[in-house]
Amino acid sequence: MTSYDVLIVGAGHGGAQAAVVLRQQKFAGTIAVIGDEPELPYERPPLSKDYLAGEKGFERILIRQPAFWEERDVTMLLGSAVTRVDPEARIVETAAGEVIGYGKLIWATGGRPRKLTCDGHSLRGVHAVRTRADVDQLIRELPQVERVVVVGGGYIGLEAAAVLTKFGKHVTVLEAQGRVLARVAGEPLSRFYEAEHRAHGVDLRLSVGVACIEERDGAACGVRLASGAILPCEMVIVGIGIVPAVEPLIAAGAEGGNGVVVDAQCRTSLADIFAIGDCAAHVNRFAGGATIRLESVQNANDQATIAAKTILGDAVSYDAVPWFWSNQYDLRLQTVGLSTGHDAVVVRGAPETRSFSVIYLKAGRVIALDCVNSTRDYVQGRALVLAGAAVDPALLADADVPLKTMLPA
Repeated sequence: MTSYDVLIVGAGHGGAQAAVVLRQQKFAGTIAVIGDEPELPYERPPLSKDYLAGEKGFERILIRQPAFWEERDVTMLLGSAVTRVDPEARIVETAAGEVIGYGKLIWATGGRPRKLTCDGHSLRGVHAVRTRADVDQLIRELPQVERVVVVGGGYIGLEAAAVLTKFGKHVTVLEAQGRVLARVAGEPLSRFYEAEHRAHGVDLRLSVGVACIEERDGAACGVRLASGAILPCEMVIVGIGIVPAVEPLIAAGAEGGNGVVVDAQCRTSLADIFAIGDCAAHVNRFAGGATIRLESVQNANDQATIAAKTILGDAVSYDAVPWFWSNQYDLRLQTVGLSTGHDAVVVRGAPETRSFSVIYLKAGRVIALDCVNSTRDYVQGRALVLAGAAVDPALLADADVPLKTMLPA
């Protein structure tokens, strides 16, 4: 049996960053990264943007080039999924039956795309956008596709819709709720993006349910709505969230459910086992002290750094301000903070200029900003979120007054 001083399960952003930080901090022990995909660690966000659009090849979205891992003596065990963890024996077992030992274990598996539960959800032509293989298959099918139905009006669905519209496809986006981005943004931002997508020719439908995927010769040929209407199509893209990939840890006794619960050092309830990234449920002060999972590159990288430094004996705690971005058409959205629980919204600037910010407040204090083509607001607003600044909404709305002047003394 092969054993490693630090075994990292998951070869995404978090897993790669943990290995990088360990070596940067002069960790001299053995490190291995287990990934269930055959590829070296690569960036996920471009999959629904630049990579799908053909503007970036795969080599350009690799987190590090192959030589980097070889030079730093990080063993990559790719194309291998961990199915069992034994915390007492300090071993993991893969789907192929291989047993690997560890001194410390970092669980960085992220999540799997949430699937539709209706009939036809697994037909040929029904796609998720989570891995390189997902997008490569989608790209291969595109030449035979004229009509696409996107189920889900979140960031993944809207980004994919923007790219496919640019390709000349007829795109319909279906959202079960009354507005897009309802889980992550306020109504002004939702309505702005709805108008943008419609202006680009997207058939955007709100408050609609999917009854089933229609089939012809084993492939998707349409989407039947709960109303009974059928939308003919040759491709369906499903973007309705992820399910955290934590079953082996939960089965091993780790505390959790919707993710694995971790403390401020990213430690699970199991000895010498850490969890980071999309699958880690943690107390977050920017969410009002609630236990949440954050699905973002920022969170994966920052938690990876905390886990690695904790293993090295540094006294550190996770307390990073969340941030996120999305590219749709020529719109660059940058978000800082978490708007969940806000009780007031200020629109700064004019949405019709396609450069504005939405500022969220709770109990009079700034908790988050969504900045569209407004990098200055994003950079300066970050300090307001970190400070929990109490600012007059009328002052926030005045785009001629820089946000940096609103910081408390």
